[in-house]
Amino acid sequence: MEERKITPLYVFLAVVFVTCLIIANVTAGRLVNFWGIVLPGAVLIFPISYIFGDILTEVYGFRRSRLVIWLGLGANLFMAFFFLLINALPAPAWWQTEANSYSIVLGLAPRAVISSVVAYFVGEYLNSVVMSKMKILTKGKFLWTRTIGSTVVGEGADTLIFIIGTFAGLMSLKELFFLILAQYIFKVAYETIATPLTYLIVFKIKKIEKMDTYDYGERYNPVISKEDF
Repeated sequence: MEERKITPLYVFLAVVFVTCLIIANVTAGRLVNFWGIVLPGAVLIFPISYIFGDILTEVYGFRRSRLVIWLGLGANLFMAFFFLLINALPAPAWWQTEANSYSIVLGLAPRAVISSVVAYFVGEYLNSVVMSKMKILTKGKFLWTRTIGSTVVGEGADTLIFIIGTFAGLMSLKELFFLILAQYIFKVAYETIATPLTYLIVFKIKKIEKMDTYDYGERYNPVISKEDF
């Protein structure tokens, strides 16, 4: 197994990944209308976390990507806990209207929190595994097949788990199906269009880091170990 170094550039990419994740979770409740198709505002930022997840796996390998996935999970839970705590605290009598507005934006239902956390972890994990395995199968060639292939699997799992877990029972099956389909197609199209930019970033980072990791012999355990640090 190749040694995977933690470098300043790796830390920067990890911060960008987690930042995109946090922004996506905050904006998930803001619905937007794209030509008659209603989607959560998070679809504009969340796919970027998958792009950076691809970059981390491609350059640094599965274990370094897995570490960042866990960091993102921790940040998500930390944020959700304090959102729930702060919203539960009493507000001044003269600030009730503002407090209600604040709760609408940042109030997280337990069902949505659980769905979001599970969907994120399963989706990002599958994305990283597919990216890593396909790199070995393609012998490092055809990066676009890995970025798109991993997105199809990872975003598919994420979308199904989050939408069904959050909205099942709150709308008809037809509405639920079209919400899943619209969000999934948008995410996959988003990352497909961004493929040339992903190529450029990967090329630049590999050149700077002088690193190109292949996960030969990797068991793809989702749990981090002391060797990851």
